[in-house]
Amino acid sequence: MLISPGETAQARLIYKGAEAEIYLQDWQGELVVRKSRIPKPYRVSELDESIRRMRTAHEATMMHEVRKLGVPVPTIRHIDPESTTLIMDYVRGPTLKEELYKLSMSKRRERCNSLGNIVAVMHEGGFVHGDMTISNVLSEDGKLFMIDFGLGDFSNEIEDMGVDLLLLNRAMKSTHYSFHATLFNSFLKGYAKTIGKRRARETFQKMREIEKRGRYFERG
Repeated sequence: MLISPGETAQARLIYKGAEAEIYLQDWQGELVVRKSRIPKPYRVSELDESIRRMRTAHEATMMHEVRKLGVPVPTIRHIDPESTTLIMDYVRGPTLKEELYKLSMSKRRERCNSLGNIVAVMHEGGFVHGDMTISNVLSEDGKLFMIDFGLGDFSNEIEDMGVDLLLLNRAMKSTHYSFHATLFNSFLKGYAKTIGKRRARETFQKMREIEKRGRYFERG
């Protein structure tokens, strides 16, 4: 959702997921995004609070570490462990999922090639996203930003990298079926250019192996 620069009214809910609510709000005179983890009434309250604090801190750490590698992510302005909340820069653009519908085929290839470069940098640096879909990528004037690292982890395991590729492949196929092959091939080219052809081939083969095992299910 795009908000005009002059709109700095009270916090507005723009997304509600199973784990968190996302708001746009004014913070020190600027529009920012506030991500607040939702309490789970089925959990013991002390345990629930501990889990939400841990996941908030973990996501902030992941974003900080991948940012040091050069992976574009929204800048975190503030972390509040008590309310399990992150305040982040507002990226003024649609998700890549939304944008791909509107672009020419050459621009689609360009975006997915760039995404391949970004994911390769992250993998090469020893991190995986854990929920790698085109809904978790924002595009601001053609620059891509990775978001939602709640399921991210520190890993050099090719299995975990293969899962990232599988989730992305399935996400592209489910939402852009008619040109899915073009999108994913462009992604793989960018991925291979950064991480190297041999490593890219190994990760792609691992993705296929995981897919055949049927251990992972398509995410919305």
